[in-house]
Amino acid sequence: MRRIGPFAVEYVPNPGKLKVLGVSLGAILLGLVVMAFIFWGYGVSPVHAYATIFRGTFGSRFGLGEIVRRAIPLMLCGVGLVLAFRALFWNIGAEGQLLVGAIVGTGLALYSGIHGPWLLLAMFLGGFAAGALWASIPALLRILLGVNDVLTTLMLNYVAMYIVQYLIYGPWRGPTMRGFAYTDLFPDNAWLPLIPRTNVHWPTLLAGVLLAVIFWVLLSRTRFGYEVRVVGQSTEAARYAGISMLRTIVLVAALSGGAAGLAGVGEVAGIHHRLLEPFQVSMGYGYTAIIVAWLARGSPLVAIITALFFGWIFASGDVIKTFLHMPFQVTSVFNGLLLFFLIGSEVLMYYRIRLRRGEA
Repeated sequence: MRRIGPFAVEYVPNPGKLKVLGVSLGAILLGLVVMAFIFWGYGVSPVHAYATIFRGTFGSRFGLGEIVRRAIPLMLCGVGLVLAFRALFWNIGAEGQLLVGAIVGTGLALYSGIHGPWLLLAMFLGGFAAGALWASIPALLRILLGVNDVLTTLMLNYVAMYIVQYLIYGPWRGPTMRGFAYTDLFPDNAWLPLIPRTNVHWPTLLAGVLLAVIFWVLLSRTRFGYEVRVVGQSTEAARYAGISMLRTIVLVAALSGGAAGLAGVGEVAGIHHRLLEPFQVSMGYGYTAIIVAWLARGSPLVAIITALFFGWIFASGDVIKTFLHMPFQVTSVFNGLLLFFLIGSEVLMYYRIRLRRGEA
């Protein structure tokens, strides 16, 4: 306890769920208020801006579909990051893991020669394996050599980006695309089915929800989940309990990266049907998923809800660009503001201020 004049500041190690929810909602509200000033700076009435955004996203079947469509990669990446963060493996590389999943999915779609429904299954399995392998590299470097996992996962994002660019400008550049820097279209059996009148590729959506449930069961109902929680609370306690740090961290990294790899396959097979520039395949989904996981507070199931919230923000970016004639990059400002206020409000969850009675 720390005394400041007539007040006492007390540390609260385990804040209640209602307090966590209230502080998080307050931080989001502050972000929306500050965003209103940005709208005003562009000469757009904040009331008109938010009314237009709500009509464009919640006012039609297509708008709702865009929210869900944007939420799919956020959900897959976010659920994987929740698992990684619970073990204190700081995976900042979901963006790159998504891209390598898209690369492998594209290679199988165009060059594997697999026919029928087995092609999509092979693409998803290959994308999961690619993302898992990509995330396992920093995990091994951390455990075996003590290399910082934040740096290695972040740097591998750029490696994946340059591999994509090399492929679409080089050996995979589609000759039928008249010189543009992307691959040929996938064959029909490599296209994911969509919910009618939307761009929602429902097999990937189903995979995201199922993965959230599976990860929740792993964390809360299995020995592996117990080991993950122990490693996340104290590495010394984990070693004392005989838990293998190498096995636990590598497995957590693989599952986290594999989930992001599935998101990459979903984007190229469900939306674009080809491999394009990295920023077109992923509009920063892997980075935004960090906020999705942060808001989920360690729960894979809650990550579904937070992914839908940020799916709405991304869908709002389309409305901002189309109807309000503002740059789409305003969406990144939106994300940055929310992250700023969410991190800044963290201290309010673990401390409380009370008046010291009987003292002036």
